[in-house]
Amino acid sequence: MVCGAELFEKAKPYIAMISLQFGYAGMNVITKVSLNHGMSHYVLVVYRHAFATLSIAPFALVLERKVRPKMTWSVFWQIFVLALLGPVIDQNFYYAGLKFTSPTFSCAMSNILPAMTFVMAVIFRMEKLDIKYVRCQAKVVGTVVTVAGAMIMTLYKGPIMEMFWTKHSHEQVADATAAATAAANKSWLLGSICLIIATLAWASLFILQAHTLKQYSAQLSLTTLICFVGTLQAIVVTFTLERKPSVWTIGFDMNLLAAAYAGIVTSSIAYYVQGLVIQKRGPVFASAFSPLMMIIVAIMGSFILAEKIFLGGIIGGIFIVAGLYAVLWGKYKESQEAKKAEGMAFPLAYKDNGISGQALYLTEEDEPEMDMNKPNGATKEVAHQVA
Repeated sequence: MVCGAELFEKAKPYIAMISLQFGYAGMNVITKVSLNHGMSHYVLVVYRHAFATLSIAPFALVLERKVRPKMTWSVFWQIFVLALLGPVIDQNFYYAGLKFTSPTFSCAMSNILPAMTFVMAVIFRMEKLDIKYVRCQAKVVGTVVTVAGAMIMTLYKGPIMEMFWTKHSHEQVADATAAATAAANKSWLLGSICLIIATLAWASLFILQAHTLKQYSAQLSLTTLICFVGTLQAIVVTFTLERKPSVWTIGFDMNLLAAAYAGIVTSSIAYYVQGLVIQKRGPVFASAFSPLMMIIVAIMGSFILAEKIFLGGIIGGIFIVAGLYAVLWGKYKESQEAKKAEGMAFPLAYKDNGISGQALYLTEEDEPEMDMNKPNGATKEVAHQVA
């Protein structure tokens, strides 16, 4: 029973991130349908984060009323920037890229997120890079391969790859979607640029969120504030760029479903769960599960949207996934070595003639030698590390 509970505890971050990928996959397909029906992505961002704020605020107010840290100007400005990076810049550019390309392509391009996060983490000294170690070499090579895969997907489409479950559906919608496909091809590069900007903003959010959590550890409250401030910012952006009042109209249709699903599942719940995982395992780990979303979206898109899969997308996707897991392998080896080092070292406090000595981190191999060499029958006791 104990072993099972311990195993489940270790598996929690993996279960959380895998579940999030299914949530993100559903959002991509539903949102693509909504955008195809003419909904403004600026308005969608507003409604999405309004739903997110309303869904998670009650939990934050009740569950964290006694543990919520004091708000400071430093934390407020960090939340302001987090809202600008996530709800405003990332979401608007991602939806624009999704509109110009396809759900599978958008998800695949999002997989450069771990590479961008790793580079930024190194720049801000959140990740150590010592090229003489194999784990660091794997992360560097993985980053380069991931970027190469993204470039292949952006610059080369190639022929359409027919899958055995998509051939019939593609034939049915070939005539109806010919014009839309031609228009999308003209905007493919623009969509790719939008997706790259969105991913860069999302990687920046990972880095800043990891820093903010050290000062404002109330996860639910932080998520609520990010969504609320992001809603206000998105309203300003929408009023600036969308001059027609009719764009705000929304009924009980796919547009409402897209906004509610994206807000409740992939903003409020995802931000909160993502924050927990980042706090426990770091930003690079949290961003390394996105390849699963690409696979799920490719299958869902081919069935629901009759989405075409191109050779360039497959080749680029293989590069991206290979690079991602090289980064993940390097991160895993690094965490294993860190745990091993922690297990070998522990603090020791010595008492010599009634005077306490300094706490020293020693290995178990040093223990007998230190006991034998200590004069006047000194006693040794394990000291607790105080934060």
